Amino acid sequence: MEALALGPARRGRRRTRAAGSLLSRAAILLFISAFLVRVPSSVGHLVRLPRGFRLTKDSVKIVGSTSFPVKVYVMLHQKSPHVLCVTQRLRNAELIDPSFQWHGPKGKIVSVENRTAQITSTGSLVFQNFEESMSGIYTCFLEYKPTVEEIVKRLQLKYAIYAYREPHYYYQFTARYHAAPCNSIYNISFEKKLIQILSKLLLDLSCEISLLKSECHHVKMQRAGLQNELFFTFSVSSLDTEKGPKPCTDHNCEPSKRLFKAKNLIERFFNQQVKILGRRAEQLPVIYYIEGTLQMVWINRCFPGYGMNVQKHPKCPECCVICSPGSYNPRDGIHCLQCNSSLVYGAKTCL
Repeated sequence: MEALALGPARRGRRRTRAAGSLLSRAAILLFISAFLVRVPSSVGHLVRLPRGFRLTKDSVKIVGSTSFPVKVYVMLHQKSPHVLCVTQRLRNAELIDPSFQWHGPKGKIVSVENRTAQITSTGSLVFQNFEESMSGIYTCFLEYKPTVEEIVKRLQLKYAIYAYREPHYYYQFTARYHAAPCNSIYNISFEKKLIQILSKLLLDLSCEISLLKSECHHVKMQRAGLQNELFFTFSVSSLDTEKGPKPCTDHNCEPSKRLFKAKNLIERFFNQQVKILGRRAEQLPVIYYIEGTLQMVWINRCFPGYGMNVQKHPKCPECCVICSPGSYNPRDGIHCLQCNSSLVYGAKTCL
């Protein structure tokens, strides 16, 4: 995945630093930068469908075909669209004495005996709380008369119904700071302070900052000798809106919108540090952000047992769809891998 460089391309001229008040000066700089970055009041509108789902007026009612199985996508633990036991041609036609019979992966479906799968009076199949185990091939047997005088006609309609989940997507940032000597405790203290401030900055967005890596290296600069630099790598992900430190309870909670706002705040936070440093008349702190080193990568991941496949699921290209038999996903990768011995939906191992 390609990294996007943020800020000016040049690092700017570095100056020799005095060692006094190492942590305090750097911490004050961070606090001022965070204070100047304000969280916008609006974050966006809640959308339950995945970002890549192509919503049409017929998305909540799906008709069948006698030529091929129609693919249906149901978000895990959510209510399904109405799966109709008719073709597009018969949808608005008059059917005399119609009868509908549904069969799923576990056999015949009877509404009275099944609390999660129900058949309406017009033959539509509706799932109330879709589970992984419900994924599979469903067949509806339709019998009807076009007119009272004609003989009974019979149709068999197949549907491939898949559970899907929103991808686990997040931003990964890297940034570099001029540092104290690599064995100094001031670097460790600064690292903790930086993560604390970033976490507070994103608190209202129900986003989480995670430090992935922090390393100190000696960097040889042209005409400047060796300098100490901290290399930070951290991620920003959206929390469950009901479980975050400040739960999101209104309609401004879509994860992608919150992450986009978080990205903008982080960019502004680091840009503020550059502006504050440029206005200082006194000596700069030993630990300070190196202009132009902030980089960002957008990362998508699917949960084990799920994967993305634009060719197989063109109507849901950015959905993490449950892996079909013959495939599996053992970790939080993007795609389902081939496994001929896998016979179930949502396989996490290849035996």
